[in-house]
Amino acid sequence: MDSTIAIASDHGGFELKEDLKTFLAQRGHRVVDFGTQGESPVDYPVIGARVAEEISSGRITRGILVCGTGIGMSIVANRFPGVRAALCHDLYTAEMSRRHNDANCLVLGGRVLGKGLAREMVRVWLETPFEWGRHRDRLLQIQEMEQRFCPKRGK
Repeated sequence: MDSTIAIASDHGGFELKEDLKTFLAQRGHRVVDFGTQGESPVDYPVIGARVAEEISSGRITRGILVCGTGIGMSIVANRFPGVRAALCHDLYTAEMSRRHNDANCLVLGGRVLGKGLAREMVRVWLETPFEWGRHRDRLLQIQEMEQRFCPKRGK
């Protein structure tokens, strides 16, 4: 499996993003940082789209997005075909986002999660496999909807 992780945040998630970059590098992952590079206000749609586009194009298989609550980044990322961004708040949601939804983008709230919990969530998310079976059929249904309702976006 590719151990390259795309990561990005807006100003509200900058501190957590920086912590997670270190955590990921210590675990042997290559981290590609798509911004922001400080705590000055930026527009989260622009930043989130950078990672979502990398995943959607297939250039990178997994990404992590962080904003204040995670809500904005998850809305942006899920606009891109093939991106399954999951806003997670605890270990269970991080695990299930992989196990049942094959999430390829983890979204976290920098203002609502502590660093220790966020690191554990990233670890669980990276280590949890997709279960396939009935869950695969549901992902295919989502892909079909993408193609039907958003033909210019759908793969």
